[in-house]
Amino acid sequence: MILGIETSCDDTCAAVVTRAGEIVSNVGSSQCVHQRFGGVVPEWASRHHLELVNAVVDEALGDATLDDIELIAVTQGPGLVGALLVGVATAKGLAGARRLPLAAVDHLQGHVAANFLAPDPFEPPFLCLLASGGHTLLARVTDHRGYETLGQTLDDAAGEAFDKGARLLGLGYPGGPALSKLAAAGDREAFAFPTAAKMPGLDFSFAGLKTALLYKVRELGPEETQRRAADLAASYEHAIVEALMLRVRRALRDDPAPRLAIGGGVAANRLLRERAAALGVPVHVPPPELCTDNAAMIASAARWMEPQPFPRYLGLDAYAQRRAA
Repeated sequence: MILGIETSCDDTCAAVVTRAGEIVSNVGSSQCVHQRFGGVVPEWASRHHLELVNAVVDEALGDATLDDIELIAVTQGPGLVGALLVGVATAKGLAGARRLPLAAVDHLQGHVAANFLAPDPFEPPFLCLLASGGHTLLARVTDHRGYETLGQTLDDAAGEAFDKGARLLGLGYPGGPALSKLAAAGDREAFAFPTAAKMPGLDFSFAGLKTALLYKVRELGPEETQRRAADLAASYEHAIVEALMLRVRRALRDDPAPRLAIGGGVAANRLLRERAAALGVPVHVPPPELCTDNAAMIASAARWMEPQPFPRYLGLDAYAQRRAA
């Protein structure tokens, strides 16, 4: 069995997964302390990981022990370096104590590998859209070991656009679910927000969309913004999803056997799922608990990696920025 550990942001996660991709356990603890600030405070995230990681690992192991584990997998990056270092140090300590091999996993490859987990694995080749608070990426997946980047965000991520849009509308954090719920009662055609449709290629950009919402809120003023909040949310959500789907449709046109997988926290969005289902191609979306940050996806990715033996991984470090795939 494989023990996976994920601490790239504010969720402390551990999971046990078999070599066949069956999830034995998948445990996560979210840090609600960040809500009052409208975003994750990196120093607080690191400190809370230190407090939680041992208990989360113990819960993931359940009745098993480290004697039952043959491989330990951990997120090496990208993410918040202080948070990542807690997971990396924990994994090195556990693996080193038992002389177990260790697999250092890229966080985005983990999101791709969430599609490979039982009981409903989605096998390559396929196009994969990853959309979360930290990353937006369009990739071609031809085998289990990696992916080819076709497009990525040039500025902000889709999930970040949701959260900052929600903040402008006076909603809580994380803002994506709250904004989507409000949007269900609004008119998506009430306001015309930009989708960067004229930008060629498969890269994404959401900075202009956020600025457009900011200017519209200022133009309307507090009372009118509150009165038309549902319409603003619906139009804003529509623009984000349209920007994502525009690039997906472009990529699928060039694919001889089009198939699509969607991952990341934004994959839970109702409108995105509806638009993807209407594409007319096979679409796979992992269960919600495997779309947000989790350790089962990290353990899944490790199944196809060449792990590092003891003591080579003792010098392993974390990285904040995404590395080229």
